[in-house]
Amino acid sequence: MAPSDPITEVDTVALAVRDAVTAAQFFTEALDFALDPPTSPTRLRVRLGDESLVLAERPPGRPAPSDTRSNDLWFQHVAVVVSDMDAAYERLRATGVDHVSPVPQRLPDWNPASGGIRAFYFRGPDGHPLELISYPPGKGDKRWQSTGRTFLGIDHTAMVVSCTDASLRFYGRGLGLRVTGGSENWGPEQERLSGVDGARVRITSLRGAHGPGVELLKYLAPAIGRPRPSDSGPDDLWHVETLVTTCDLDRVVRRLVSTVPGIDVSRLDGAGVVVDDPDGHCVRISEAG
Repeated sequence: MAPSDPITEVDTVALAVRDAVTAAQFFTEALDFALDPPTSPTRLRVRLGDESLVLAERPPGRPAPSDTRSNDLWFQHVAVVVSDMDAAYERLRATGVDHVSPVPQRLPDWNPASGGIRAFYFRGPDGHPLELISYPPGKGDKRWQSTGRTFLGIDHTAMVVSCTDASLRFYGRGLGLRVTGGSENWGPEQERLSGVDGARVRITSLRGAHGPGVELLKYLAPAIGRPRPSDSGPDDLWHVETLVTTCDLDRVVRRLVSTVPGIDVSRLDGAGVVVDDPDGHCVRISEAG
């Protein structure tokens, strides 16, 4: 169980890209993000509503394996909330994006946690998995019921995990995020959404006081996919960093060491620490200014 006093929050997610300017153009033109004033030509931040993404140029960058599947352990997507799924999908389809889902999927009403949610998986120009998601009344943050524009913001980043309990020790007990919900999704809609035959997924949602959430995706069927390549590095285009901020960096590091056996907290980066979760997903922790 996560502690009752969360001291971290997700600030943003950073994607490794071949060319930051080209990547930013996709997000601004296809998904209505706005470009923040640049502080570096190779590290750009694009913003949608209250949330943002960092596009970190890391040429030449190895692309993700062409046969990457949504249950492989390097999978991590960002979920963009839309008010009108049909309009958003047609906009994306016109750009020729690479589909994972054949078309948007409506999750069935028999599932009380997810019924009525519509979602669509696709890949950005650098191969990153992304999701469009729309929430029916009564589900999701109340902000996501707005109809003022099509693309609203980022609800969460979701990652495949091999063991929910181990990941909860990292993100919950260690980082201090709170468990806010969960569901178990299966059936033809989930299979088409993820592009994985026979998909049955346990989803656990966590959040800090502010910012996007983190979703843990544990595939109960089929078996968890392939592990992260052993030679993965920050220059690879499948590299994703979840950037979190904390009011007490030393306390978070002590909690991670005490709750996650064998964790490496020795990698310092400026005022922060870079750590890998139990499945190799990268998290960069910095102290709030």
